[in-house]
Amino acid sequence: MFKGSYVALITPFSNGKVDDKALKGLVEWQIAEGTHGLVPVGTTGESPTLTHEEHEHVIKVVVETAAGRVPVIAGAGSNNTDEALRFTQYAKDIGADGALVVTPYYNKPTQRGLIAHFEAVNEVGLPIVIYNIPPRSVVDMTPETMGQLAKLDNIVGVKDATADLSRVCAQRIHCGTDFIQMSGEDATAHGFNAQGGVGCISVTANVAPKLCAQLQEATLAGDYAKALEIQDKLMPLHNAVFTEPGLVGAKYGVSKLGRCSAEVRLPLTSLLPETEAKMDAAMRSAGLID
Repeated sequence: MFKGSYVALITPFSNGKVDDKALKGLVEWQIAEGTHGLVPVGTTGESPTLTHEEHEHVIKVVVETAAGRVPVIAGAGSNNTDEALRFTQYAKDIGADGALVVTPYYNKPTQRGLIAHFEAVNEVGLPIVIYNIPPRSVVDMTPETMGQLAKLDNIVGVKDATADLSRVCAQRIHCGTDFIQMSGEDATAHGFNAQGGVGCISVTANVAPKLCAQLQEATLAGDYAKALEIQDKLMPLHNAVFTEPGLVGAKYGVSKLGRCSAEVRLPLTSLLPETEAKMDAAMRSAGLID
C-alpha cells in the first residue's frame, strides 16, 4: 500500500502565516522529483505549533494539490485520543490515503493505554501508520504490542524511528511480513530496508527528493550496492540536517534551493552560522547546489 520515499513535508511560512503558494509548489516539486508519497503535518511539518485550523488547512492543500498522483498520509497524532480522532476523521473526509498517528507523548501511557488509543483511531476507517519515536514521545511501543494492533483492520504499518534495525525483524515476527515497515530515521534507511523495510518517511527528502527516491527504488529492486553509493552521497546531508532540529535544517536547505523561506516558529530558531555552513557543504557534496 505504502512504499518508497515519502517526504515528511515541511510547512512553509511567510511572515508568520502558512505560505499556501510555496506549499503547493513544494508538492509539485516533490512529485516531479520522484517522491513516492507525501506526509504533511508531522513533526517536521511543525504540527506542535500549528493551530487545529492550520493543521487541517495544510492537509487539505496537500491532498488537493497532489490530486491522487501520489498517496498522502496525513499527520494526525496527538497525546489526546479525542484530538487524534478529530484529525484522523478530517484526513479521511478530505480524501487522504492514510493517517500517521504517533504514540501519545508526554503523558506516558502503558502498553495497554497504547492499545486502547490505537483501537479507537482504528474505528475511523482510514489506514493508520503507527509512528513509534521513543526519543520524542518517551513511551516505546513494543513489537508485541504492535503485533496485537496489526490484527486490526486499519492498522497497516509503522514509521519506526527507534534507529534499532533489529526492531524490523522483531516486528516481522509479531506483525507478519505484510505489515508495512517504513524507516523514520534517514541515516539507517538503507539498512532498514535490508532487514525487511519497504520505505522511509524522510526529513532529508525535503532537500534531496530525487536522491532519496532513487535510494529507495534501488533497495526495493534489491540493488543494495547502488543504494549504498547513493547513501554515501546523502550521509553528510543527513548529518547536517539533524545537527539542530531536523525541520530547521530541512527548511534552510529548501530555502537555499529557492523554494520557500527558512522561517520557523518559536520555540525553534534559525540555524547557527556554523550549521548553515555545514548544510551548504553537504548540499554541495550531494550535487544539490554549486
